[in-house]
Amino acid sequence: MRFSGFRVVKEALTGHKGWGMLWRNPDPKPAYDIVIVGGGGHGLATAFYLAKTFKQARVAVLEKGWLGSGNIGRNTTIIRSNYLLPGNEPFYEFSMKLWENLEQETNFNSMVSQRGIINLYHTDGQRDAYRRRGNAMLLAGADARLLGQDEVREIAPFLNFDNARFPIKGGLMQPRAGTARHDGVAWGYARGADMRGVDIIQNCEVTGFRIEGGKVQGVETSRGYIGAGKVGVAVAGNSSRVMAMAGMRLPIESHVLQAFVSEGLKPTIPGVITFGAGHFYVSQSDKGGLVFGGDIDGYNSYAQRGNLPVVEDVVEGGMALMPMIGRARLLRSWGGIMDMSMDGSPIIDRTEIDGLYFNGGWCYGGFKATPASGYAFAHLLATDRPHETAEAYRFDRFARGYVIDEKGVGAQPNLH
Repeated sequence: MRFSGFRVVKEALTGHKGWGMLWRNPDPKPAYDIVIVGGGGHGLATAFYLAKTFKQARVAVLEKGWLGSGNIGRNTTIIRSNYLLPGNEPFYEFSMKLWENLEQETNFNSMVSQRGIINLYHTDGQRDAYRRRGNAMLLAGADARLLGQDEVREIAPFLNFDNARFPIKGGLMQPRAGTARHDGVAWGYARGADMRGVDIIQNCEVTGFRIEGGKVQGVETSRGYIGAGKVGVAVAGNSSRVMAMAGMRLPIESHVLQAFVSEGLKPTIPGVITFGAGHFYVSQSDKGGLVFGGDIDGYNSYAQRGNLPVVEDVVEGGMALMPMIGRARLLRSWGGIMDMSMDGSPIIDRTEIDGLYFNGGWCYGGFKATPASGYAFAHLLATDRPHETAEAYRFDRFARGYVIDEKGVGAQPNLH
């Protein structure tokens, strides 16, 4: 079943009786060629590209809960490629290009909205740093514009430009950035993978790995043993716990990242805006709610909830940036478990165990990386070679001294 305008009209005229399920709910088979552990955005995207681009058959995705119950449904929906360093910028620009064609590729409305992002600067030094970042983006094929105060004021006149402590002097804009509907992304990839024969198995928790002679044979699950030629793990904040079952210790910490949404308001925020004098970012959803967030909580946790000091810090940042936010009621908040690597950049690589592959350490960049992460991980699983945009994301970069210190995104306190 493909979606189209014609199909919508037809169903409207016939009582909407012809719609089917978006994907099957199959029982697990005894064995698969490739098993993906984790039915979030990255796992589903990996399965989709394995089936569509790399023509891999007998693929399964195992999700311990329901699709969308993890970080893919617990984020602030921002997509962008405004990175500085060569290890990251080409990868996220590749992801941006995949975002731009995602709805056509999956035949599903993921509500990709390229409304732009503006990173505000408040000092001359910050302006110079953003000019350098913008030039790096242009060199990597992305788009960037350095805005002066008047240009920012024209786009967002409601900002507090006269704040004595944090005067807004301008911003770095990426016009192609924006937002996407997180649930729609998961559903689109799930439906696309299912249509190509991938088994998506929900409520199937992996409880262990069967490893013999240094090679993975399959996974133990809450629904029985499932054999596998290859196993790819993409479980976000639970990476350390899952990989520990295989005897591996990762250079990763798990932290909670909180997000918030206000009551519905009339159209206010034109795109995505970030506060340069603190960690605060905000956009407006299609339902009118202001969606915003800030720093990770300062302690390790596997709980999908946060604490009040971070709530206070995020709201303070919002009030300093635009005092009008103080009049809006907070509707709800939630927390996602972030797998924070020590240099703020991800890992997509084979492990020391033959047939076991890992995708994680996404820090703040997980949602925006979803398409490229899935494509690169599928490329690795299908060919045993890293994708050209993910060659820097190897395990051994920490031992070799090739860390990718993208300032402001890692788990280390000195990077915040």
